Amino acid sequence: MTDTNNTSFEDAIYRKVSLRLMPLLFLAYIVAYLDRVNVGFAKLQMLSALNLTDAIYGLGAGIFFFGYFIFEVPSNIFLHKVGARKWIFRIMISWGVLSGCMMFVTSATSFYIMRFLLGVAEAGFFPGIILYLTYWFPAQRRGRATSMFLAAIAFAGIIGGPVSGWIMKSLDGSYGLQGWQWLFVIEALPSLVMGFVILFCLDDRVADAKWLTDEERAVVARNIEKDSEHKEEFSIVKALTSLSVWHMALIYLCFVSGLYGISFWLPTIIKAFGVTDTFDVGLISAIPWTFGVIAMFFAAKSADIRNERRWHAIGAGIAGSIGLSLSVVFHDNTVLSMAALTLGTMGIMTSLPLFWALPTSLLTGTAAAAGIALINSIGNLSGFGAPYIMGLIKEATKSTDSGVYLLAAMMLLGALLVFLVPKPNQK
Repeated sequence: MTDTNNTSFEDAIYRKVSLRLMPLLFLAYIVAYLDRVNVGFAKLQMLSALNLTDAIYGLGAGIFFFGYFIFEVPSNIFLHKVGARKWIFRIMISWGVLSGCMMFVTSATSFYIMRFLLGVAEAGFFPGIILYLTYWFPAQRRGRATSMFLAAIAFAGIIGGPVSGWIMKSLDGSYGLQGWQWLFVIEALPSLVMGFVILFCLDDRVADAKWLTDEERAVVARNIEKDSEHKEEFSIVKALTSLSVWHMALIYLCFVSGLYGISFWLPTIIKAFGVTDTFDVGLISAIPWTFGVIAMFFAAKSADIRNERRWHAIGAGIAGSIGLSLSVVFHDNTVLSMAALTLGTMGIMTSLPLFWALPTSLLTGTAAAAGIALINSIGNLSGFGAPYIMGLIKEATKSTDSGVYLLAAMMLLGALLVFLVPKPNQK
């Protein structure tokens, strides 16, 4: 068989793998991310209904990530040991139940407790999927696969914005429940459904994939084995104490600050433009996410074709920083400010899959499970810091402008830290 025929055969195999796995993972992450950040829309009614402040909201939105941080590494190691199918099922069912229970929040204390428990329940999902992709896709194919998965963040914004706005506007007062309560109840249901879909449809490893032929399974397994040859099999302790892993964690902390700052505060930023109707806020919030997912796919494709991620990630971080900064500069012009905010979101979304190509190229086995979880858990602490600091700034200045500048600075710092990552041919 010629090289061309070999390449065509492998392309066909990976199309088959992608069509089987990626829709499941994509839908699972949509409902996961929606349950994580729909509090940003609930805020538009919830704060006044419960007499909460912006600072309380920011702390509650972010405290999710403390529970996430504490249980992330053990959760991912457990997933690696028992298999993704059962563990992701457990994660999705528990977070679906807890997300629905957010409707019973009545005070700042109960808000904090429920958000913390939601973080505990979801810990391990995202790094588990990043690890799971390394079981199926070699490095030169993983960028586009990771982009397909991470596109769920943008689609959660595209779909979730209008749907959340419609639920809160249309069902407010129905059966004695306020719109924000209906939001939590209705948007928790897909998580429960997807949990059972994952349980019955996802395969733990290549060897379990009955929908591949023996020859196809052999090709995928051989490529993964070949891909792991240059990686170091660290112990868990060494992975968790590696300077390279902590460097990656700091980069991710910066990039994720931009993501969660936008995710939790975009509805508030849009409302500050003078848009008051919750459904209109939802529709407008879909614009940055739509362009973000388009940019993400093109950047990932370019990076995979050129087998270069470092400079692509640096460019994405700089674009995110510039866009966020200009959205404040043009604050008095809604169209220009939204265009700049869209550029910022494009940079933020593009930076994520490009970043994950860096640590997954270094680690394998249990070390990958621990290292990826540590990077994600440290990075996601920005999910606590960014919303909380934004809330404090909003309360102190009556504006989100200074907070957006802070997010821009974090994106720029992330780009500079990527620049310090050694080139692939360096030791």
